[in-house]
Amino acid sequence: GLVLSWFLKPSAMALASTSALVTTRGTAKNCIFIWLPGAPSQIDTFDLKEGSWTPTDFAPTNFGSGLRFPQGLLPKTADHLGELAIVRSCLSWALVHGLAQTWTQISRNPSGATGAIAPHLGAVTALELAPHRTAADVLPSFVALNSGTSIAGSGYLPSIYSPFSVQPTANGLPSLTHPDGSARFGLRYTDLQALDATLRGAEPLGKSGADLAGFYTQAKTLMDSPDVNALFAYTPDESTRYGGTAFGNSCLVAKKLLAGRRGARFIQVTLNGWDNHANIYAKTGAGLYTQALQLDAALANLLTDLKASPGETAGKTLLDETIVLVAGEFGRTVGSLNGQGGRDHFLRTSVVFAGGGVKGGQVIGSTDATGAHLASSGWAENRDVRPEDLAATLYSALGIDYTTVRHDDPLNRGFEYVPYAKDGVYKPIEAVFG
Repeated sequence: GLVLSWFLKPSAMALASTSALVTTRGTAKNCIFIWLPGAPSQIDTFDLKEGSWTPTDFAPTNFGSGLRFPQGLLPKTADHLGELAIVRSCLSWALVHGLAQTWTQISRNPSGATGAIAPHLGAVTALELAPHRTAADVLPSFVALNSGTSIAGSGYLPSIYSPFSVQPTANGLPSLTHPDGSARFGLRYTDLQALDATLRGAEPLGKSGADLAGFYTQAKTLMDSPDVNALFAYTPDESTRYGGTAFGNSCLVAKKLLAGRRGARFIQVTLNGWDNHANIYAKTGAGLYTQALQLDAALANLLTDLKASPGETAGKTLLDETIVLVAGEFGRTVGSLNGQGGRDHFLRTSVVFAGGGVKGGQVIGSTDATGAHLASSGWAENRDVRPEDLAATLYSALGIDYTTVRHDDPLNRGFEYVPYAKDGVYKPIEAVFG
């Protein structure tokens, strides 16, 4: 009741206006956002540009329809190109890691008027999908795996929509079990409720009080559902198949969470370490080979397992119902390497979509021979794809009106899910869906 009272307050009610002219795709029930902070080199991966710098073991291969791909660097991913839509016409707004990373996750300039209060795309998704949750949905809707510090939060929205951050381990979540047993814990929780009743029932409760109450409720619900621990656990063989890395284990857990159908809908999985200013082609250490090896094994097996798992709707697979986005915050400089044998920050980048209504086996947009400039946008808007367009694409796939303007923000100015989308400035990349 205490948590419900927060949502019933006028300042926090789901007051939103939408456009009657917008039709969303609604082809996905879930989202997996594979986040690559540090910025991978697009011209060495998904927008391959060959030159004297290109290692021979990249084994560039033609896969038809203008798609040339470094099969030697990402061999397992190459086997799934028929399921991928590669967007090569993307352009970031900023070349500072923190700024661009947050921008991509909240679909706006973090230094702008609403930047400080803006929620992560996953938090908005959790809010929008909340009315569809059932008694079986005990997991938070928004889960972050292997996230580190590069993840945005719930902004001004209630913190029950913030990311549930987990670093996967083979044994799952040991914190779900109280050392003195569930009965003893239940008594202590009842005592806590009684002791805090006056304090937490006082007016005005405020966002911080409601957030605290929400966290208590979420934690108690999870501890009363010990079966969910199996969704976070994995065997040595499963881990090895996904690459035996923290990132691979996270992709494995992401699949298990969605297949378990206990409430997780938006899962962000992070692979750090792409800031290759030096020694980008080093065979050991934190170079491109090391990062690509992790991404390749995990992404390929994730797609394989999602495709092999039944969806909620008869005749659909989990991949059919889950839109996957692979992206970093920007790209890296093109042409020859810098004086340190690496690549520096660059606005031009590429992203990858799969599943959830996406038409695979296609490349959207193209760059010139160097990869520096846009040659063709590849979509109806005939311009660069911006982070705001990526957000609109995810929202549309999930059936969320990306033109929504909420009227419950603390600035009292109206909060747009995607700034200027209601004015037609930013839109979903419809070409992704075929």
